[in-house]
Amino acid sequence: MLIVTLNLNGIRSAQRKGFFDWLPELNADVICLQELKAQTDQLQSPMFHPEGYHCFYRSAVKKGYSGVAMYTRQKPDQVIETMGLSQADDEGRYIECVFGQLHIVSIYLPSGTSGPERQAFKYECMDFLRQKMQDQLGSGEDYILCADWNIAHTKKDIRNWQSNQKNSGFLPEERAWLDSLYQDDGWIDAYRVVNQEPYQFSWWSNRGRAWTNNVGWRIDYQLVNPALKNRIKTAEIYKEQRFSDHSPVLIHYDYAF
Repeated sequence: MLIVTLNLNGIRSAQRKGFFDWLPELNADVICLQELKAQTDQLQSPMFHPEGYHCFYRSAVKKGYSGVAMYTRQKPDQVIETMGLSQADDEGRYIECVFGQLHIVSIYLPSGTSGPERQAFKYECMDFLRQKMQDQLGSGEDYILCADWNIAHTKKDIRNWQSNQKNSGFLPEERAWLDSLYQDDGWIDAYRVVNQEPYQFSWWSNRGRAWTNNVGWRIDYQLVNPALKNRIKTAEIYKEQRFSDHSPVLIHYDYAF
């Protein structure tokens, strides 16, 4: 089973850059998307409903902002479009598809880079999600969380770690939150199970020559419950084409629906 996660930084922009031409080559089972920047009624064209997939969109109330989606080969038993935190749900930050005992989720955590108010909201979402994720672990079912956390976890997940220690996305409190998910709660960073190499980035600033010089951040993740750890087979970040300021994270699992 191949699961892909990607922040599109605008689904219509990604479409113009060839994202939907690439999908048939990929032949993924599930595709989790973040930051659509489009309303559902703007996504009625067949190009936004690729052949062979069931497509589910959760847009933000605010036009041209946020939003998440999932494309699935198999029709899910249930689709959940809210995480239960009203402001986050209004911003279209969560969608979950259920396939028997397997739950696959697309999550878009807020960025705090625009100022203290948004950073405070980011922390509110983090606190809420940690409790929700603890409940998910306690359910006895399988979970794959595909998330743009807007957080780089360790020094090997960011090129310029020294100069970013006071910046949103690499704050001690944010990194400690990820530590708590892994070390205290038991979530598994699927990418790091099979790839421990440093500087495996999934996002690059559009400023300067960040992409060319590989001055990036790994902020896009797939987290799994402990029972799935041994089912992770391969993980890569696809960089042959650029559809966004993020790159797709591709992880293969030994798991059948």
